[in-house]
Amino acid sequence: MKRGSSYRVLSATGVVVLTTLAVLVANHRLAQSLFTTYVPVFNQLPVTVLSSDELLRAVALSVGVTVVALAPLYKPRPRRTADTIALAQRRVVVAGLALATVGYFDWSYRLPRATLVMVTGILLVGAPLWFVAFCRPTDDSDRALIVGDDVEQIERIYDETALPYIGYLCPTSVVDTRSTHERALTITDGGTQIRDLERLGGLSRLENALVENDIDTLVLAFERADRGDFFGALDACHEHGVDAKVHRDYAADVLVSGAPTGTLVDVKVEPLDLQDYVLKRGFDVAFSLVGLLAFALLFGVIAALIKLDSDGPVLYSQRRTSGLGGTLTVYKFRTMHSEDESPEPVEDGANDRVTRVGRVLRPTHLDELPQLWLILVGKMSVVGPRPVWTDEESLLEAKTEAWRKRWFVKPGLTGLAQVRNAGSTDPEAKLRADLEYIRRQSFQLDVSIVVRQIWLVLEDVFTLLRRGS
Repeated sequence: MKRGSSYRVLSATGVVVLTTLAVLVANHRLAQSLFTTYVPVFNQLPVTVLSSDELLRAVALSVGVTVVALAPLYKPRPRRTADTIALAQRRVVVAGLALATVGYFDWSYRLPRATLVMVTGILLVGAPLWFVAFCRPTDDSDRALIVGDDVEQIERIYDETALPYIGYLCPTSVVDTRSTHERALTITDGGTQIRDLERLGGLSRLENALVENDIDTLVLAFERADRGDFFGALDACHEHGVDAKVHRDYAADVLVSGAPTGTLVDVKVEPLDLQDYVLKRGFDVAFSLVGLLAFALLFGVIAALIKLDSDGPVLYSQRRTSGLGGTLTVYKFRTMHSEDESPEPVEDGANDRVTRVGRVLRPTHLDELPQLWLILVGKMSVVGPRPVWTDEESLLEAKTEAWRKRWFVKPGLTGLAQVRNAGSTDPEAKLRADLEYIRRQSFQLDVSIVVRQIWLVLEDVFTLLRRGS
């Protein structure tokens, strides 16, 4: 990766050239005429072609403001392509607003409105293209880093792979499984060493280590990492555009890209491609908005019935597991009497705490309506593995291998496990269905699951009506 001044000079020079060209193009009579004739909203603006002195002032002002606005992009650091594009476009918008503000208050030279809008539009395309395609930090050699808490894995990875490792990160207390009985090792700077690797610090140093050392590849070597450590490492890779890998013998707990073919396999941090992600998020927003509007009046009716039926709050909240190691608070209409809850999964029919209103809400799934808000704000999806109560999660993980793979995607209101009636009382069947969804997930699969779920809900409603009659 190019370092320091060389990268800064290259990136800033490109911004200067792009901004100058944008002003010259926007000032051309043909561009002005086309823009003020055919672009809606702006087609009432006059054609304004600047003279030589005015054009020079316009270029100087635009270049100065844009170079300052895009300053965060001049630091050489690993970034995902999508993050680079988003950051460049945000900073271009800031530059456009700054130029408009300067002109509005007459602090300096005022750019014609058509010129200002065209310059901003050109830079919204040109600046991201420059930083992604032509100003990408590159180097002739890769740099790799190992992060984990398992001495045996770290040593195996170092011995069996030929990556140019610059060191490793691990907690002060790590696990040594090489002997018959596991033992804890205390590793400090200058203390116990793992091969000839340099310890760069603890797990909290990960993001700094990735940036400061221009890391291209991070290899995971976790044995007993909690959700925060494990997915914190993956999230750092995702944020900084670093490849995440794991030893093939330890790939059972992660999503991998294809069948293992070498010693190290790629960890698939993003199961969805960009197109499917956009479609899925659009579907989530549309579904949740329609649901919230359609059932708005029903929210008040259900709340009143719950208060009349039993003592306790209208809404029931519970901390549940979320995607990439996080947690979220899930809200439901309360369907049971307020008592201490056991994390041990039980069938609905075996639960004697369900209220009279709850016997209607649960089979019709109306108790899940408050989660539409979580879908709208992006904390959940319409389709995905159901979020599990954090107290129950450890029990299910202990019973089922590869349970950690469920953590790689955003939790959903429904999922393949739900339409197959595989609940937490059968964690292996639930996991099989959830993993199948993760492997196959697509917009088309989401739609088919939603249709099946709606049909199942209608069947439950008809059954409930027949019983009532």
